[in-house]
Amino acid sequence: MKKSIYLVILLALVLAFSSTAKAVDDIEVALLYPLSGALTEAGKRMKTVYEVAAEVINDSYDIQGIPYAKTEGIPSKGGAKIVLKFYDTQGSPEVGKAETERILQDGTAKLIIGAYQSAVSKPTSFVAERNKFPYLCGVSSSAALTERGLKYFFRVAPTDFHDSRMFFNFLDDMAKQGKQVKRVGMVYERTEFGVHAMKEVKKRISESGGAYELVADIPYEYKATDVNAEVLKIKAAKPDVVIHATLFSEMTLFAKTYQNLGVKTNANISFCGGYQNPKFASQLGDTVEGYMGSCTFAEDFISKKAHLKQINEMYKAKTGMNLDGISMEGFTTLFVAADAFNRAKDLSPDAIRDALATTALKIETMPGEGVKFDANGQNIWIDSTLSQIRKGDYKVVWPSEWATTGMAWPMRP
Repeated sequence: MKKSIYLVILLALVLAFSSTAKAVDDIEVALLYPLSGALTEAGKRMKTVYEVAAEVINDSYDIQGIPYAKTEGIPSKGGAKIVLKFYDTQGSPEVGKAETERILQDGTAKLIIGAYQSAVSKPTSFVAERNKFPYLCGVSSSAALTERGLKYFFRVAPTDFHDSRMFFNFLDDMAKQGKQVKRVGMVYERTEFGVHAMKEVKKRISESGGAYELVADIPYEYKATDVNAEVLKIKAAKPDVVIHATLFSEMTLFAKTYQNLGVKTNANISFCGGYQNPKFASQLGDTVEGYMGSCTFAEDFISKKAHLKQINEMYKAKTGMNLDGISMEGFTTLFVAADAFNRAKDLSPDAIRDALATTALKIETMPGEGVKFDANGQNIWIDSTLSQIRKGDYKVVWPSEWATTGMAWPMRP
Protein backbone atom coordinates (compact mmCIF):
# COMPACT_ATOMS: atom_id res chain seq x y z
CA MET A 1 0.00 0.00 0.00
CA LYS A 2 2.80 2.39 1.02
CA LYS A 3 4.68 1.50 -2.19
CA SER A 4 1.60 2.34 -4.28
CA ILE A 5 1.30 5.73 -2.57
CA TYR A 6 4.96 6.45 -3.33
CA LEU A 7 4.39 5.54 -6.98
CA VAL A 8 1.36 7.84 -7.19
CA ILE A 9 3.33 10.70 -5.64
CA LEU A 10 6.25 10.04 -7.98
CA LEU A 11 3.95 9.99 -11.00
CA ALA A 12 2.34 13.25 -9.90
CA LEU A 13 5.76 14.87 -9.54
CA VAL A 14 6.82 13.66 -12.98
CA LEU A 15 3.62 15.02 -14.54
CA ALA A 16 4.01 18.33 -12.72
CA PHE A 17 7.63 18.61 -13.85
CA SER A 18 6.69 17.80 -17.45
CA SER A 19 3.95 20.41 -17.42
CA THR A 20 6.34 23.02 -16.03
CA ALA A 21 9.01 22.09 -18.58
CA LYS A 22 6.55 22.46 -21.45
CA ALA A 23 5.48 25.89 -20.23
CA VAL A 24 9.12 26.96 -20.13
CA ASP A 25 9.93 25.42 -23.50
CA ASP A 26 7.11 27.04 -25.46
CA ILE A 27 6.49 30.75 -25.92
CA GLU A 28 3.26 31.15 -27.84
CA VAL A 29 2.81 34.04 -30.25
CA ALA A 30 -0.67 34.80 -31.62
CA LEU A 31 -0.79 36.09 -35.19
CA LEU A 32 -3.79 37.91 -36.70
CA TYR A 33 -3.84 37.60 -40.50
CA PRO A 34 -6.42 37.20 -43.30
CA LEU A 35 -6.30 33.46 -44.03
CA SER A 36 -9.63 33.44 -45.89
CA GLY A 37 -11.58 35.95 -47.93
CA ALA A 38 -10.28 38.43 -50.51
CA LEU A 39 -6.77 38.60 -49.01
CA THR A 40 -6.25 34.86 -48.50
CA GLU A 41 -3.23 34.67 -50.79
CA ALA A 42 -1.44 37.52 -49.01
CA GLY A 43 -2.32 36.10 -45.59
CA LYS A 44 -0.97 32.67 -46.47
CA ARG A 45 2.28 34.16 -47.74
CA MET A 46 2.64 35.96 -44.43
CA LYS A 47 1.89 32.76 -42.54
CA THR A 48 4.68 31.01 -44.43
CA VAL A 49 7.25 33.71 -43.78
CA TYR A 50 6.55 33.63 -40.03
CA GLU A 51 6.98 29.87 -40.09
CA VAL A 52 10.36 30.31 -41.80
CA ALA A 53 11.37 32.90 -39.20
CA ALA A 54 10.33 30.59 -36.35
CA GLU A 55 12.37 27.78 -37.89
CA VAL A 56 15.47 30.01 -38.01
CA ILE A 57 14.98 31.14 -34.40
CA ASN A 58 14.15 27.72 -32.96
CA ASP A 59 16.89 25.76 -34.76
CA SER A 60 20.49 26.67 -35.52
CA TYR A 61 21.49 28.46 -38.73
CA ASP A 62 24.76 30.15 -39.58
CA ILE A 63 23.33 33.30 -41.17
CA GLN A 64 25.44 36.43 -40.86
CA GLY A 65 23.70 39.57 -39.64
CA ILE A 66 20.70 37.68 -38.22
CA PRO A 67 20.67 37.57 -34.39
CA TYR A 68 19.12 34.49 -32.72
CA ALA A 69 19.82 32.38 -35.81
CA LYS A 70 22.50 30.24 -34.17
CA THR A 71 21.18 29.98 -30.64
CA GLU A 72 18.31 27.41 -30.93
CA GLY A 73 15.51 29.22 -29.18
CA ILE A 74 15.50 32.10 -26.70
CA PRO A 75 18.84 32.03 -24.83
CA SER A 76 17.80 33.73 -21.58
CA LYS A 77 14.71 31.54 -21.31
CA GLY A 78 16.55 28.23 -21.35
CA GLY A 79 16.32 27.80 -25.12
CA ALA A 80 12.54 28.18 -25.12
CA LYS A 81 10.99 27.70 -28.54
CA ILE A 82 8.59 30.09 -30.22
CA VAL A 83 5.26 28.48 -31.10
CA LEU A 84 3.00 30.23 -33.61
CA LYS A 85 -0.79 30.20 -33.40
CA PHE A 86 -2.68 31.84 -36.27
CA TYR A 87 -6.08 33.52 -36.02
CA ASP A 88 -8.03 34.31 -39.20
CA THR A 89 -9.29 37.89 -39.46
CA GLN A 90 -10.91 37.22 -42.88
CA GLY A 91 -9.74 40.74 -43.73
CA SER A 92 -12.54 42.13 -41.53
CA PRO A 93 -12.07 44.64 -38.68
CA GLU A 94 -15.05 43.12 -36.83
CA VAL A 95 -13.76 39.55 -37.12
CA GLY A 96 -10.28 40.75 -36.18
CA LYS A 97 -11.61 42.31 -32.98
CA ALA A 98 -13.45 39.10 -32.09
CA GLU A 99 -10.33 37.02 -32.71
CA THR A 100 -8.27 39.39 -30.54
CA GLU A 101 -10.75 38.93 -27.72
CA ARG A 102 -10.43 35.16 -28.21
CA ILE A 103 -6.64 35.35 -27.99
CA LEU A 104 -6.89 37.22 -24.70
CA GLN A 105 -9.52 34.82 -23.35
CA ASP A 106 -7.39 31.81 -24.30
CA GLY A 107 -4.64 33.31 -22.15
CA THR A 108 -1.77 31.26 -23.62
CA ALA A 109 -0.16 33.79 -25.99
CA LYS A 110 2.57 36.11 -24.73
CA LEU A 111 2.35 38.55 -27.64
CA ILE A 112 0.06 39.44 -30.55
CA ILE A 113 1.43 40.11 -34.04
CA GLY A 114 -0.91 41.57 -36.64
CA ALA A 115 -2.81 42.37 -38.70
CA TYR A 116 -1.80 43.09 -42.34
CA GLN A 117 -4.37 45.80 -43.21
CA SER A 118 -4.24 49.04 -41.24
CA ALA A 119 -8.04 48.93 -41.00
CA VAL A 120 -7.76 45.68 -39.03
CA SER A 121 -4.62 46.55 -37.07
CA LYS A 122 -6.31 49.69 -35.72
CA PRO A 123 -9.27 48.11 -33.87
CA THR A 124 -7.46 44.91 -32.87
CA SER A 125 -4.62 46.88 -31.29
CA PHE A 126 -7.18 48.97 -29.37
CA VAL A 127 -8.50 45.72 -27.87
CA ALA A 128 -4.97 44.74 -26.86
CA GLU A 129 -4.27 48.20 -25.44
CA ARG A 130 -7.45 48.13 -23.36
CA ASN A 131 -6.24 44.87 -21.87
CA LYS A 132 -2.64 46.11 -21.44
CA PHE A 133 -1.34 43.39 -23.74
CA PRO A 134 1.66 43.83 -26.08
CA TYR A 135 0.88 44.12 -29.79
CA LEU A 136 3.60 44.06 -32.44
CA CYS A 137 2.58 45.29 -35.88
CA GLY A 138 4.63 43.92 -38.74
CA VAL A 139 3.37 45.49 -41.93
CA SER A 140 0.41 47.92 -41.63
CA SER A 141 1.47 51.29 -43.01
CA SER A 142 -1.02 53.94 -41.86
CA ALA A 143 1.04 56.60 -40.10
CA ALA A 144 -1.93 57.26 -37.79
CA LEU A 145 -1.46 53.90 -36.05
CA THR A 146 1.54 55.21 -34.14
CA GLU A 147 0.00 58.60 -33.46
CA ARG A 148 -2.65 57.40 -31.00
CA GLY A 149 -0.65 57.55 -27.79
CA LEU A 150 -0.79 53.79 -27.23
CA LYS A 151 1.71 52.22 -24.82
CA TYR A 152 1.46 48.56 -25.87
CA PHE A 153 1.59 49.03 -29.67
CA PHE A 154 4.82 48.81 -31.70
CA ARG A 155 5.34 48.80 -35.47
CA VAL A 156 8.33 47.48 -37.46
CA ALA A 157 7.40 48.55 -41.03
CA PRO A 158 7.84 51.99 -42.56
CA THR A 159 4.69 54.08 -42.71
CA ASP A 160 2.95 56.11 -45.37
CA PHE A 161 4.92 59.04 -43.94
CA HIS A 162 8.23 57.32 -44.75
CA ASP A 163 7.10 56.13 -48.18
CA SER A 164 5.62 59.49 -49.22
CA ARG A 165 8.82 61.25 -48.14
CA MET A 166 10.81 58.77 -50.22
CA PHE A 167 8.50 59.20 -53.23
CA PHE A 168 8.84 62.96 -53.27
CA ASN A 169 12.59 62.85 -52.66
CA PHE A 170 12.70 60.64 -55.73
CA LEU A 171 10.47 63.03 -57.72
CA ASP A 172 12.68 65.95 -56.63
CA ASP A 173 15.65 64.04 -58.03
CA MET A 174 13.81 63.39 -61.29
CA ALA A 175 12.87 67.09 -61.55
CA LYS A 176 16.53 68.08 -61.18
CA GLN A 177 17.23 65.83 -64.15
CA GLY A 178 14.66 67.71 -66.21
CA LYS A 179 11.94 65.03 -66.08
CA GLN A 180 8.24 66.00 -66.00
CA VAL A 181 6.81 65.20 -62.55
CA LYS A 182 4.84 68.31 -61.51
CA ARG A 183 1.29 67.00 -62.16
CA VAL A 184 0.38 64.29 -59.61
CA GLY A 185 -2.67 62.03 -59.52
CA MET A 186 -3.55 60.02 -56.40
CA VAL A 187 -5.65 56.83 -56.45
CA TYR A 188 -6.56 55.22 -53.12
CA GLU A 189 -8.99 52.87 -51.45
CA ARG A 190 -11.45 54.27 -48.91
CA THR A 191 -9.84 52.52 -45.94
CA GLU A 192 -7.48 53.41 -43.11
CA PHE A 193 -4.56 52.59 -45.42
CA GLY A 194 -5.74 54.54 -48.45
CA VAL A 195 -7.07 57.63 -46.73
CA HIS A 196 -3.94 58.17 -44.66
CA ALA A 197 -1.69 57.57 -47.67
CA MET A 198 -3.65 60.29 -49.45
CA LYS A 199 -3.21 62.67 -46.51
CA GLU A 200 0.55 62.13 -46.60
CA VAL A 201 0.70 62.85 -50.34
CA LYS A 202 -1.34 66.04 -49.91
CA LYS A 203 0.98 67.09 -47.10
CA ARG A 204 4.07 66.63 -49.31
CA ILE A 205 2.48 68.57 -52.16
CA SER A 206 1.47 71.39 -49.79
CA GLU A 207 5.02 71.59 -48.43
CA SER A 208 6.59 71.63 -51.91
CA GLY A 209 6.08 75.34 -52.48
CA GLY A 210 4.34 74.82 -55.79
CA ALA A 211 6.76 72.25 -57.18
CA TYR A 212 3.88 69.77 -57.40
CA GLU A 213 0.18 70.04 -58.20
CA LEU A 214 -2.53 67.51 -57.31
CA VAL A 215 -4.52 67.19 -60.51
CA ALA A 216 -6.55 64.09 -59.62
CA ASP A 217 -7.89 62.92 -56.24
CA ILE A 218 -9.48 59.52 -56.98
CA PRO A 219 -10.88 57.42 -54.11
CA TYR A 220 -12.61 54.10 -54.76
CA GLU A 221 -14.38 51.45 -52.68
CA TYR A 222 -12.31 48.60 -51.23
CA LYS A 223 -12.99 45.34 -53.16
CA ALA A 224 -14.02 47.28 -56.27
CA THR A 225 -14.82 45.14 -59.32
CA ASP A 226 -14.97 47.90 -61.94
CA VAL A 227 -12.62 50.91 -62.03
CA ASN A 228 -13.37 52.28 -65.51
CA ALA A 229 -14.83 55.51 -64.11
CA GLU A 230 -11.78 56.09 -61.90
CA VAL A 231 -9.32 55.41 -64.72
CA LEU A 232 -11.19 57.72 -67.09
CA LYS A 233 -10.83 60.50 -64.51
CA ILE A 234 -7.09 59.87 -64.40
CA LYS A 235 -6.92 59.91 -68.20
CA ALA A 236 -8.77 63.23 -68.34
CA ALA A 237 -6.51 64.83 -65.70
CA LYS A 238 -3.32 63.91 -67.63
CA PRO A 239 -0.99 63.57 -64.61
CA ASP A 240 2.76 63.15 -65.07
CA VAL A 241 2.82 60.73 -62.15
CA VAL A 242 0.13 58.49 -60.62
CA ILE A 243 0.53 57.35 -56.99
CA HIS A 244 -1.48 54.35 -55.76
CA ALA A 245 -2.54 53.11 -52.32
CA THR A 246 -4.13 49.90 -53.57
CA LEU A 247 -4.17 46.21 -52.61
CA PHE A 248 -3.56 43.30 -54.98
CA SER A 249 -6.89 42.50 -56.63
CA GLU A 250 -7.74 46.14 -57.30
CA MET A 251 -4.17 46.97 -58.37
CA THR A 252 -4.44 44.20 -60.95
CA LEU A 253 -7.77 45.62 -62.09
CA PHE A 254 -6.38 49.16 -62.38
CA ALA A 255 -3.35 47.98 -64.38
CA LYS A 256 -5.51 46.15 -66.91
CA THR A 257 -7.90 49.10 -67.18
CA TYR A 258 -5.04 51.59 -67.69
CA GLN A 259 -3.88 49.44 -70.58
CA ASN A 260 -7.36 48.94 -72.05
CA LEU A 261 -8.12 52.68 -71.96
CA GLY A 262 -4.71 53.73 -73.23
CA VAL A 263 -3.61 55.70 -70.15
CA LYS A 264 0.06 56.69 -70.21
CA THR A 265 2.01 58.43 -67.45
CA ASN A 266 5.70 58.96 -66.83
CA ALA A 267 5.50 56.91 -63.62
CA ASN A 268 3.02 54.77 -61.70
CA ILE A 269 4.22 54.53 -58.10
CA SER A 270 2.69 52.44 -55.29
CA PHE A 271 2.64 52.57 -51.53
CA CYS A 272 2.95 49.12 -49.94
CA GLY A 273 0.17 46.89 -51.23
CA GLY A 274 -0.73 45.12 -54.43
CA TYR A 275 2.31 46.18 -56.43
CA GLN A 276 4.65 44.35 -54.05
CA ASN A 277 2.87 40.99 -54.44
CA PRO A 278 5.21 38.95 -56.71
CA LYS A 279 2.16 37.68 -58.60
CA PHE A 280 1.46 41.21 -59.77
CA ALA A 281 4.54 41.10 -61.98
CA SER A 282 4.48 37.40 -62.88
CA GLN A 283 0.79 37.25 -63.83
CA LEU A 284 0.44 40.58 -65.66
CA GLY A 285 3.74 40.54 -67.56
CA ASP A 286 4.11 43.39 -70.08
CA THR A 287 0.94 45.05 -68.76
CA VAL A 288 2.83 46.24 -65.66
CA GLU A 289 6.28 46.71 -67.16
CA GLY A 290 7.82 49.83 -65.61
CA TYR A 291 5.49 50.11 -62.60
CA MET A 292 7.27 51.28 -59.44
CA GLY A 293 6.77 51.13 -55.69
CA SER A 294 8.24 51.30 -52.22
CA CYS A 295 10.51 48.40 -51.45
CA THR A 296 12.03 47.10 -48.21
CA PHE A 297 13.20 43.89 -49.92
CA ALA A 298 13.73 42.63 -53.46
CA GLU A 299 15.88 39.79 -54.75
CA ASP A 300 18.37 42.52 -55.72
CA PHE A 301 19.14 43.01 -52.04
CA ILE A 302 20.98 39.70 -52.09
CA SER A 303 23.68 41.28 -54.25
CA LYS A 304 24.20 43.83 -51.46
CA LYS A 305 23.72 41.40 -48.54
CA ALA A 306 24.60 37.89 -49.68
CA HIS A 307 23.46 36.25 -46.41
CA LEU A 308 19.84 36.98 -47.37
CA LYS A 309 20.02 34.35 -50.12
CA GLN A 310 19.55 31.50 -47.63
CA ILE A 311 16.42 33.09 -46.14
CA ASN A 312 15.01 33.77 -49.60
CA GLU A 313 15.63 30.17 -50.67
CA MET A 314 13.89 28.80 -47.56
CA TYR A 315 10.84 30.92 -48.33
CA LYS A 316 10.91 30.18 -52.05
CA ALA A 317 11.01 26.43 -51.40
CA LYS A 318 7.64 26.75 -49.62
CA THR A 319 5.92 29.31 -51.87
CA GLY A 320 7.63 29.18 -55.26
CA MET A 321 8.17 32.96 -54.97
CA ASN A 322 10.91 35.28 -53.82
CA LEU A 323 10.48 37.30 -50.68
CA ASP A 324 8.98 40.75 -51.15
CA GLY A 325 9.18 43.77 -48.86
CA ILE A 326 6.05 42.96 -46.87
CA SER A 327 7.07 39.35 -46.23
CA MET A 328 10.58 40.44 -45.16
CA GLU A 329 8.98 42.93 -42.76
CA GLY A 330 7.07 39.99 -41.28
CA PHE A 331 10.22 37.89 -41.06
CA THR A 332 12.00 40.72 -39.22
CA THR A 333 9.04 41.20 -36.87
CA LEU A 334 9.36 37.73 -35.35
CA PHE A 335 13.02 38.43 -34.58
CA VAL A 336 11.95 41.60 -32.78
CA ALA A 337 9.62 39.40 -30.72
CA ALA A 338 12.45 36.93 -30.00
CA ASP A 339 14.70 39.77 -28.88
CA ALA A 340 12.00 41.13 -26.55
CA PHE A 341 11.43 37.68 -25.04
CA ASN A 342 15.17 37.32 -24.51
CA ARG A 343 15.57 40.68 -22.75
CA ALA A 344 12.31 40.65 -20.77
CA LYS A 345 12.73 39.98 -17.05
CA ASP A 346 9.85 37.51 -17.34
CA LEU A 347 7.08 36.71 -19.81
CA SER A 348 4.36 38.86 -18.28
CA PRO A 349 2.62 41.37 -20.60
CA ASP A 350 4.21 44.37 -18.89
CA ALA A 351 7.70 42.87 -18.96
CA ILE A 352 7.41 42.10 -22.68
CA ARG A 353 5.98 45.56 -23.35
CA ASP A 354 8.91 47.17 -21.51
CA ALA A 355 11.38 45.05 -23.47
CA LEU A 356 9.78 46.09 -26.77
CA ALA A 357 9.96 49.76 -25.74
CA THR A 358 13.73 49.49 -25.27
CA THR A 359 14.41 47.54 -28.48
CA ALA A 360 17.60 48.40 -30.37
CA LEU A 361 17.94 45.32 -32.58
CA LYS A 362 20.56 45.44 -35.31
CA ILE A 363 19.42 42.98 -37.98
CA GLU A 364 20.47 42.97 -41.62
CA THR A 365 17.21 42.15 -43.38
CA MET A 366 16.04 45.51 -44.76
CA PRO A 367 17.41 48.99 -45.50
CA GLY A 368 18.38 50.77 -42.30
CA GLU A 369 20.12 49.59 -39.13
CA GLY A 370 17.32 47.38 -37.89
CA VAL A 371 14.60 48.12 -35.33
CA LYS A 372 14.41 50.81 -32.66
CA PHE A 373 11.10 52.23 -31.48
CA ASP A 374 10.40 55.86 -30.64
CA ALA A 375 8.05 56.95 -27.84
CA ASN A 376 5.05 56.30 -30.12
CA GLY A 377 6.14 52.75 -30.92
CA GLN A 378 7.32 53.47 -34.49
CA ASN A 379 10.52 51.92 -35.82
CA ILE A 380 12.91 54.80 -36.49
CA TRP A 381 15.75 52.69 -37.93
CA ILE A 382 13.76 51.55 -40.98
CA ASP A 383 14.35 52.89 -44.47
CA SER A 384 12.94 52.12 -47.91
CA THR A 385 13.96 52.05 -51.55
CA LEU A 386 12.14 52.28 -54.87
CA SER A 387 11.82 49.24 -57.12
CA GLN A 388 10.61 48.93 -60.70
CA ILE A 389 9.24 45.97 -62.62
CA ARG A 390 11.69 45.15 -65.40
CA LYS A 391 10.97 42.13 -67.60
CA GLY A 392 8.92 40.47 -64.87
CA ASP A 393 11.42 41.08 -62.04
CA TYR A 394 11.48 43.68 -59.29
CA LYS A 395 14.67 45.73 -59.66
CA VAL A 396 15.83 48.36 -57.19
CA VAL A 397 16.33 51.59 -59.13
CA TRP A 398 16.57 54.31 -56.47
CA PRO A 399 18.44 55.60 -54.49
CA SER A 400 21.75 55.04 -56.26
CA GLU A 401 23.43 53.26 -53.34
CA TRP A 402 20.85 50.46 -53.54
CA ALA A 403 20.15 50.52 -57.27
CA THR A 404 21.18 47.45 -59.27
CA THR A 405 19.94 48.53 -62.68
CA GLY A 406 19.01 51.61 -64.66
CA MET A 407 15.52 53.05 -64.56
CA ALA A 408 12.97 53.01 -67.38
CA TRP A 409 11.66 56.58 -67.75
CA PRO A 410 9.01 57.16 -68.82
CA MET A 411 7.76 53.82 -67.53
CA ARG A 412 7.02 52.78 -71.13
CA PRO A 413 7.46 54.58 -74.47
